[in-house]
Amino acid sequence: MSNGPFLYPNVTSLPGQSGVQPGADREIKKKDGVPSEFDKVFDRTLDKVGDAGVDLNQIKDPLKFSAHAHQRLQDRKIKIDPAMMTKINDAVDKAAAKGVEDTLVITPDAALIVSVKNRTVITAMDKGALNGNVFTNIDGAVII
Repeated sequence: MSNGPFLYPNVTSLPGQSGVQPGADREIKKKDGVPSEFDKVFDRTLDKVGDAGVDLNQIKDPLKFSAHAHQRLQDRKIKIDPAMMTKINDAVDKAAAKGVEDTLVITPDAALIVSVKNRTVITAMDKGALNGNVFTNIDGAVII
């Protein structure tokens, strides 16, 4: 075996070395204070979210929509505005505080089955489809 340096598998530097070259500037800096393209896109996105009335500081863990739920929302022409989305998030938070795993969230225009643990909307139905429907596999309900 040679006394020379060798590399360990899946290691990019030798033992005892930090891997950062002295004097290497690892931070990406803007030239002359001009915002980077990423900064421009990020600011535009935040402006759009702010214009929609959504406060990013208040949304701790926003809901996701399953592919099935997304399709049902489109098929049944169910619209959820930012204010209603905030109320639905709050409803799921309340259900979680009570230990509910799967909840039915009833809004003025729709009903949503939500997996509280995964914070995912499983399915959705419009107001017209609520009459005579039986909801199974839920252990709680929140009415908005």
